[in-house]
Amino acid sequence: MALTKPKHLVHRLPLTEARNNLGKVVRRANVNKEMFILEKGGIPVAALMNIDDLEDYLELQDPKMKKQIAEGYKAYQHGNIMDARDFLNELKVEYKATAKRKNKKQKS
Repeated sequence: MALTKPKHLVHRLPLTEARNNLGKVVRRANVNKEMFILEKGGIPVAALMNIDDLEDYLELQDPKMKKQIAEGYKAYQHGNIMDARDFLNELKVEYKATAKRKNKKQKS
């Protein structure tokens, strides 16, 4: 059995060490997707993470997104699935319709 690297590494780091090595810490968060819990006196006070991970986290806090995910998962469990080609075609149609509406708004 091959061991796989965890998706995210989480490190605990004293705030002063993070401040003294901010460039390195930010680079590791950005490039390696590492997360850092910053501590002051051994107490967690803040965190540093990759911006993509933060955006994903914030998106998942949106009640509308949570509802969409739950509905999609429920549909999947009931076998209500769509072929990838059909799904992409549906997205293209929706994208074109949205673009047309935006163009009409801009001309008004």
